[in-house]
Amino acid sequence: MFQLVLGFLILIFGVFLKVTKDPGFSKSKKFAWMFILIGALSIIGKLLVAYQTETL
Repeated sequence: MFQLVLGFLILIFGVFLKVTKDPGFSKSKKFAWMFILIGALSIIGKLLVAYQTETL
């Protein structure tokens, strides 16, 4: 459960970095795709493991 929440938070933060116009985040904008990818893979991985162990 915690991994799903953490994955969603990382994914949301990546999307936030991608769309923000704040100059304070300008140096971190290049990491937006990395956060989106890590968040999505974390969510998919957790759902896959939960499905395989039949705890879903």
